[in-house]
Amino acid sequence: MSALWITHVEVTDPDSYALYAKAAGPAIAAHGGVFLHRSGPYVQLEGRERKRNVVVRFPSIDAAVTCYNSDEYQAALAYARNASVRDLVVVEELE
Repeated sequence: MSALWITHVEVTDPDSYALYAKAAGPAIAAHGGVFLHRSGPYVQLEGRERKRNVVVRFPSIDAAVTCYNSDEYQAALAYARNASVRDLVVVEELE
């Protein structure tokens, strides 16, 4: 079953975060990830608001986790660690 990688981000250093985004895109695509939403319009109905929201569809939860743990994605993530506050969850998509 496909899976959705959902990230809510508060960017604290836009320049470093831009480096993350540039490197993360190809790493995500290499693992079958397809961006469904990337920082477009949204409505915050509950919880903590973070202005950047990203949703990526992967072929499976395993593919998403493999992407996250890959050397390429971890190298990209190094730019985001001190440039943002993030929450990331991967959920299985319903048929």
